Amino acid sequence: MRPALAAIAFGVVLVVAGGLFDAEPLFVGGVALPVLAVGALAWVRLAAAGASIDREVGALRIVEDEPLSVRIDVRAPLPLPGGAIDDELLPGAVAIRGGARRSRLRIEVRFDRRGRRHLSPPVLTVADPLGLARREVVGGDVAEVLVLPRTEPVRAPAGGKPRAGGRRRAMVESAADADIDGLRAYRLGAPASRIHWPALARGAGLLERRMRPDADSRPLVLLDARGGTPDALDAAVRAAASLCLELARAGGCAVALPGDRRATQVERELGAWAGVWARLAVVEPGGGPPGRNLAGRTGPVLYVAPAWSARIGRALAHASGTPIVVLPAGARETGGGRPAFEVAGCRGYALSRAARAAVA
Repeated sequence: MRPALAAIAFGVVLVVAGGLFDAEPLFVGGVALPVLAVGALAWVRLAAAGASIDREVGALRIVEDEPLSVRIDVRAPLPLPGGAIDDELLPGAVAIRGGARRSRLRIEVRFDRRGRRHLSPPVLTVADPLGLARREVVGGDVAEVLVLPRTEPVRAPAGGKPRAGGRRRAMVESAADADIDGLRAYRLGAPASRIHWPALARGAGLLERRMRPDADSRPLVLLDARGGTPDALDAAVRAAASLCLELARAGGCAVALPGDRRATQVERELGAWAGVWARLAVVEPGGGPPGRNLAGRTGPVLYVAPAWSARIGRALAHASGTPIVVLPAGARETGGGRPAFEVAGCRGYALSRAARAAVA
């Protein structure tokens, strides 16, 4: 607005000067400048009065490093004199051509870190070609995109022997020993209490009940968010998400995140996975898992943390079996010897009872 007023004022000065010095050529500029300025002001005001800018995000949830489609639409009742689209998802302002009533911009963006992204509304700047007048039109509400941690397959450690991968598969398969409720062919040696007598009476043969395992026998993935750098915490979160997904697909597991009072069960059907995945996306540093989740558990425990600490040994001191500590590859190694597996930039170490006693 100020450049237009300045142009009008300068035009008045030219007219006055032309009259004082009897310089007729000054009248041309003195009249043209105010006319141009008033015309620019009117065009920009009218075009911006009914203009709108809308942003459509392809998804409200996106995985790290995956492309997110974004569309920005500009509409105006009159041909726009020109201007630009400004949005935090763009590397810079994008100019729009003058004379158009509608402009559309399609982009793809990627987020390399998990968490919530609050996207400020896009802004349309309407301006004349001479830069005499400009007005801003702000888009709708703030958009929120949840960036989920990516998951990766569990694999044998680099340079490790094939049996290391076998141990990992055995760990996963042991969690799937007991299947969902149902019937299966009778296995020699199975207790008689499992025989399904109604099926035998109907002539279906000798079948046994396939019992759902006790929740405490499922593998438990514990996430400790204390210590380490932000990058290390992100790696630990990706490892926890990857382990939870693989163990759930293998037969089910439990997962305990910072702030949980009790573990969440994730079944083979992955009904609870979406909620757990969303919570993993917003894990903040500094929170530790509830220690009482280990009391009375008979299944394997996988303790995931961004950095090694003696408190991990104390937390696992009374865990049954051989718990596994999962740490980022650059973290200090535990007394567990060679890593048993790798996942999402982290390594899993079996923490023996002697190692736990040494660090407790």
